[in-house]
Amino acid sequence: MSFEALLIEGANTMGIKLESEQISKLMNYLELIIKWNKTYNLSAIRTMEQGIYKHLLDSLSIIAYIRDESLLDVGSGAGLPGIVISIMKPELSVTVLDTVGKKCHFMQFAKTQLQLKNLNVVNHRVENYQTESCFGQIISRAFSEVEKILKLTQHLLCDNGEHLLMKGVGFQQEALPHDIDIQLLCAPKTLGKRYLLILRKE
Repeated sequence: MSFEALLIEGANTMGIKLESEQISKLMNYLELIIKWNKTYNLSAIRTMEQGIYKHLLDSLSIIAYIRDESLLDVGSGAGLPGIVISIMKPELSVTVLDTVGKKCHFMQFAKTQLQLKNLNVVNHRVENYQTESCFGQIISRAFSEVEKILKLTQHLLCDNGEHLLMKGVGFQQEALPHDIDIQLLCAPKTLGKRYLLILRKE
C-alpha cells in the first residue's frame, strides 16, 4: 500500500474524507519533516510510514473538535498539530508557537512551501507571549503537564474559550481540574489509546 493510501485509509476510519489538495499538502508536509529531520532533528520519527500514523493521523484525530475560532498551538515543534489543522481548515486563523528557533524556521519554510496563508509562526516563550486579541482555542500535544499548560496559557485564552490537550494514557497520573471533559479519540490502533482533554474557560 502506498503512503498516500495509508493516509486516506487511516482518515476514513476516523470518518474524515480528505480532498485531493489536502492529501497533497499533508504528504508534502510530511516529506519536508522527514527531509529536514536529517539535519535539524525535528522529531524522533524517521520514516514516512511512522510519520503517517504518529504525525498526520494523530493530528487529524482532533479535527472534529476544532471550532471556527482563532487557534493557538503551544509547543508546536515541527508544527503538530497546528500545521495539519491549518491545511484542513484554510479559513481558520492558526498560530503555531515554539521557543526553539530552528523549529520555527522549519515551520516558516513549510508555511511558504505549502502556501498556508492562514498560518502564523511565533518564536517565543508562551508565558511571555502577548497578543492584541485572545484565542478561541489553545491546543497542545505532548507539551507539558495539564496544570502547567493551563497556568502558562491562561492569559491568551478568550472567555468561553477552550483548552484542547492531546494526551496518551499517562495523563491519569496528573492532577486534573474537576471540570475537565475527557474524550477518547478515534485514532488508529497503532497509536494506542489517545485522549483529548477539554477545559472550557467560563
